[in-house]
Amino acid sequence: MRPQKVLDIDMLIGLASVFRAKGYEGASLKDLADITGLKKASLYHRFPNGKQEMAEAVLSHIDQWVKDNIVSVLKDDNYSPKIRLQQALSQIRVFYNQGEETCIIRAFSMQAGLELFEQHVKEGLTEWLNAFTEIGLQLNLTPAVAEKKHYKP
Repeated sequence: MRPQKVLDIDMLIGLASVFRAKGYEGASLKDLADITGLKKASLYHRFPNGKQEMAEAVLSHIDQWVKDNIVSVLKDDNYSPKIRLQQALSQIRVFYNQGEETCIIRAFSMQAGLELFEQHVKEGLTEWLNAFTEIGLQLNLTPAVAEKKHYKP
């Protein structure tokens, strides 16, 4: 068996970068192939259902990254709630490349992407929000403040 020329993780990171930059609708198969270094036929070999399957793989990868690096940090009782919150916020900066990356969820929440990925996005965001609500409660915020879904300075 020939070794893979493109590692799965590198491919997913590349695909995510195209979706972030162009959105689901704006990402062409050529863009997706170019970023991965694969030919279109090789992409279809890995993702027989095309761009939608690529987007689903990217979303699953992101979900796992968020669970491993943000949600699990917020739930780690080995540290104080304040330390967990600081670590989670640090990981969010990593996720957004210190503010250089746009929100990948936005790319899948517009036009056709919303119809295709609404449930997946909703489940991921709900888990993220629940973890932050719980840490807010542990930091002695009132339930109303801990559950607030946005911040107003």
